[in-house]
Amino acid sequence: MSTAVLEWGMLRESLLMAVNAIRASKLRSILTLLGIVVGIFSIIAVMTAVGVLQNSIEGSLSQLGANTFQVQKFTIDFNSTPEQRRKMWNRKDITYEQALLVRERVTLAEAIGFEVPAWGKIVFWQGKKTNPNVHLLGVNPEAMVTNDFTMASGRGITQQDVETGRKGIVLGAAVAEKLFPPNINPVGETVRVEKGVYQVIGVVAKKGGMLGGDSDNFACIPISVYFQYYGRANRSVNIMVKALSHEVVDDAIEQTRAVLRVARNVDPGKEDDFGIFTNDSLIKQFNEFTFYLRLGVLVVSSIALIAAGVGIMNIMLVSVTERTREIGIRKAIGARRGDVLVQFMIEAIILCEIGGVVGVALGILGGNVVGLLLKVSAVIPWDWALIGLLVCTLVGFVFGVYPAWKAANLDPIDALRYE
Repeated sequence: MSTAVLEWGMLRESLLMAVNAIRASKLRSILTLLGIVVGIFSIIAVMTAVGVLQNSIEGSLSQLGANTFQVQKFTIDFNSTPEQRRKMWNRKDITYEQALLVRERVTLAEAIGFEVPAWGKIVFWQGKKTNPNVHLLGVNPEAMVTNDFTMASGRGITQQDVETGRKGIVLGAAVAEKLFPPNINPVGETVRVEKGVYQVIGVVAKKGGMLGGDSDNFACIPISVYFQYYGRANRSVNIMVKALSHEVVDDAIEQTRAVLRVARNVDPGKEDDFGIFTNDSLIKQFNEFTFYLRLGVLVVSSIALIAAGVGIMNIMLVSVTERTREIGIRKAIGARRGDVLVQFMIEAIILCEIGGVVGVALGILGGNVVGLLLKVSAVIPWDWALIGLLVCTLVGFVFGVYPAWKAANLDPIDALRYE
């Protein structure tokens, strides 16, 4: 028989003995695993939840369209302090005239859209109504481009609608589905929002949910009609700029910034009194915001894993003491020190891996509860799952060495005499 076959046979025997030893002490093994399960669960659950949130944010940012950035009164900053947020609230609104100036002077833009939002509106149609959470937008025609709207039926807002003040309305898919049966085409129907009565001129194709909300739960009216009903006072215009190409996005941002600083009389050297954000900048901010959260979880989980490792070492030492006679018999019939060492090392690693697998499974399920609440697709962090299992192997190896070494160095004669 070859040496390789013999070694494989001995390894297989050690593996079986390790599994049988774990099965023989189920309650003790389960209690030992709890620390590993908790540590790995904490890591995987948080990383899964962060992945779900990141996918949701990236999906919501795609609503802007390619090569598009947005300018608004408030700066989006996940790390802003209460003082900074208070300062942003005191900023002057971006006026319609300033938005028009941007459209006139920014030459690196393919389209410049305007929108003025009003939250919590109800849309009525023939006795039916939406929930009071519809996002009503006063827009110009180019907002249909910068928001990356695709029409499912009808058309979007036109310049003629803005100039004539036509009371037309474009519905998001969620609003149309809420109000109209499948056999009725909304286009041409009349709906009401507060005092305004509008004719439906188009329905935007479905985009899906984001961050627990619904990006299809909106309605657009011409910005001139919006001002007619809601006035211009205390209304800040959001400006969305679609650059001519990806290569000139940064230049278009600087051009827009320069126009607005002059229009808003911002002195040289002072910070902008408006916010500009792109898809990439928000994703970067989100990652920076969650970095310390992930770091904190890793530290706490590491402490839990170390404590679990100490527990495993203690349990393995007890196991060595209880099985002293068994070790003596194995050595008496030819088992080498290395065979005994491998047996107990494998037992420690298997214990950790079982805890790791349970922790990974529970962590993925727990983390995706966030996805369920936010109505976004599930995330499986394969990289962190693999890292978690590798960490379990390392814990089993490190904290199994001493008990295994102690077992391997038992004198067979003393071991056989042990009662």
